[in-house]
Amino acid sequence: MTYKEFNKFCSSLPATTYVTQWGGSHVWKVGEKVFAIGGWEKMGNPAITFKTSDLNYHFLNDQTGYRPAPYLAARGMKWIQQYDVPDTEDNEVTYYLSESHRIVSLGLTKKKQKELGLNQH
Repeated sequence: MTYKEFNKFCSSLPATTYVTQWGGSHVWKVGEKVFAIGGWEKMGNPAITFKTSDLNYHFLNDQTGYRPAPYLAARGMKWIQQYDVPDTEDNEVTYYLSESHRIVSLGLTKKKQKELGLNQH
């Protein structure tokens, strides 16, 4: 997934905002909380970082092309970085980005969720 594709997908999710920070990284937020980061690559390929469930964190941690996210996982947070995965796996990455958006949005206050029209089922 290119950064252009990453940004296009993240912009399609509800109540998202985009900023460039942390050394020029593409940072996506839901409410005021980060759910995805495009950047921090070490090998020249795009690197996509996202929050995961405990189960997905342990699963992805053992998969080729994925690793605990620099800076975040070292602080005990369940964030994974996808850094070297074939384009044929873009559907998997979009699934994990959607899940990250959902997980982070559930961490917002109920008032903020209602204000943003999130999780109102």
